Amino acid sequence: MSLNQSSHEQTSLRELGFLFIKLGMTSFGGPAVHIAMMKEEVVERRNWLTESEFLDYLGATNLIPGPNSTELAIHIGYHRRGWPGLLIAGACFILPAVLIVWAIAGAYVQYGSLPQVSAILYGIKPVVIAVVFQALWGLGHTAIKSFLLAALSALALALTIAGFNEVAIIFAAGLIMMILRMLGSKRRETFPNKSVLIALLSPPATKASAAIGVVGGALPIVLPQLFLIFLKIGSVLFGSGYVLVAFLQSDLVEGLHWITQAQLLDAVAVGQFTPGPVFTTVTFIGYIIAGNAGALLATLGIFLPAFFFVAVSAPLIPKLRRSFAARAFLDGVNVASLALMVVVTWQLGRSALVDFTTVALALTAGFCLIRYKLNSAWLVLAGGIVGFFRL
Repeated sequence: MSLNQSSHEQTSLRELGFLFIKLGMTSFGGPAVHIAMMKEEVVERRNWLTESEFLDYLGATNLIPGPNSTELAIHIGYHRRGWPGLLIAGACFILPAVLIVWAIAGAYVQYGSLPQVSAILYGIKPVVIAVVFQALWGLGHTAIKSFLLAALSALALALTIAGFNEVAIIFAAGLIMMILRMLGSKRRETFPNKSVLIALLSPPATKASAAIGVVGGALPIVLPQLFLIFLKIGSVLFGSGYVLVAFLQSDLVEGLHWITQAQLLDAVAVGQFTPGPVFTTVTFIGYIIAGNAGALLATLGIFLPAFFFVAVSAPLIPKLRRSFAARAFLDGVNVASLALMVVVTWQLGRSALVDFTTVALALTAGFCLIRYKLNSAWLVLAGGIVGFFRL
C-alpha cells in the first residue's frame, strides 16, 4: 500500500465515488482528456497524488492490457482506499458511460439511427484540447528531469509520428533508460528487486489469453460465447481504441457475422461522442447482439481484466521506485507515454480547431484554467452549450 492508513482515512469511499462519477459524466474526448481531467482533480485540486506518483501510475497503465484511463482511475482508487477504493473508483468511472451508451443502444435498435450530437461536440472538442495541453505542460515539467529524458521523449515522439507500434515504443524507452542508467552508474548495483521488474514486464496477459483461447464458434450458446470474446479482448488488448475496432471487426463482423460493418461504425461513433471510457462501445454492440443481457455481459467481459491487472500490478509500483533499475525503467516509460499523449493531442487538435470560434473557445478555456483554476468539467459543459446554440 503506497499510503499509510491515516492517509487512506482522509478520503471517504463516498467522496471517491462522487469524483469518478463526475469524471465519467463529463470527460468527453478519449483517454488523453480523461487523464488530463484526473490530473487536475487528484493532483492539483485534492493533492491525493504528487505529479511523480501520478506519472508512475500513468506509466504502469501502459505496461498492462486494457483501457488506460479506466486503469488509471482504478489505480487512484487503490492508492486512496485500498481494495474498496479500487472497486469504487473503477465502477463509478465506467458506470455513467455504460448507462448512457445502453440507453442510446435501446433507441438505436428501436429507431435505427443515432442522435445528432455534432453541434455539442463542436463546442466540447476545443475545450478538451486546452485541458489536455495544460495537463501535458505540467506533467512534462515533472517527467523530463534531464537532457537524456528529453532526448528519449523526442525519440519516442518521432517514432510515434512515423507509425511504430505504441506498446513497443513504451517498452523500448523503458529498457533504453534502464540500460543507460545502469551503464552510467558508478555503483555496480545488482537487481535486488529484479523479480518485481520481471513481473511488471511480463504481466499475466499471456496466461489469461492462453486459458481463454480462441472462442469464436466454440460454444453453441451466444451469451457465454459473447462474454468470453470480450473477456479475451480485454485481456490481450494494448493500444488505442482503434486497436479495439480491429478486434471487433475480426471477431464479430468477419468471424461470427453477429453485426454488420455499418453497425460497427455506429458503435464506434457512440463510443466517441459519449463521455467516459471509449471501451463502452462494446455495451452498444452487446445490446445489438443480445439485448440487455448482451450489453451487461459484453461490458463485464471487456472491463474485468482491467481490475485484475491493476490489482496485480498496483502493489508493485512503490517497490519499483525503490529499485534503481526499475526506477530508471519507469522514467523512460513515463516520458514515452507523454510523447504518445502529445501525438494524440495534435490529432485531436487538427479535428477540433477548425475555425475562428473553435480557436477562440480553446484559448478562452486555456486562460480560465491557468488564470482562474476553473474546474474543467464546467468548461466542458460550457463548451457544449456554446456549440449547441451556435449550430
